[in-house]
Amino acid sequence: MRPYEVMVIFDVDLEEGDIRQRVDRVHELVRARGGTPGSVSHWGRRTFAYEIKHRLEGYYVVLEATAEPAAMAEIDRYLALEDAVIRHKVMRQPDNVAGRASSGGRGPSSRRVSPSESSRPARAGASASASASAGAGAKSGEESSGDPIAAEAAENSGGGSTGSSGEEPPTS
Repeated sequence: MRPYEVMVIFDVDLEEGDIRQRVDRVHELVRARGGTPGSVSHWGRRTFAYEIKHRLEGYYVVLEATAEPAAMAEIDRYLALEDAVIRHKVMRQPDNVAGRASSGGRGPSSRRVSPSESSRPARAGASASASASAGAGAKSGEESSGDPIAAEAAENSGGGSTGSSGEEPPTS
């Protein structure tokens, strides 16, 4: 079984009881197919960024469930046929995201890396290769300005034998 999240936008003209009835129907479909329904978040009435099916507002509900893909296909079909649903989306969640609810998000597999940590190795590698490019240009007798882009351009120019377009001359 796989974890899923379903976002449903209902028509705002529905009563609260009607929305709960339709959410319960989705839970029944999950249980009938051997899945386990999860939490339900009622986000409430929200204004759309643009008009959807001639509506400017909708009532948002987010459902979580763990089920087989066939069960979620049945839920997708049900929501597509339901007239009170303005729009819906069934999304499969990664296993580590679904597991965070049980472990509290503190397990070793759910360690979050800050943007500065994730970009450090890439920057260090990029500056090392830029230094190597600048050093290679200086070794071949060219003047190094310390600018990695200029060093790369000078390295790629190859001394003018390739012409102004930078392409290799045709060989016969």
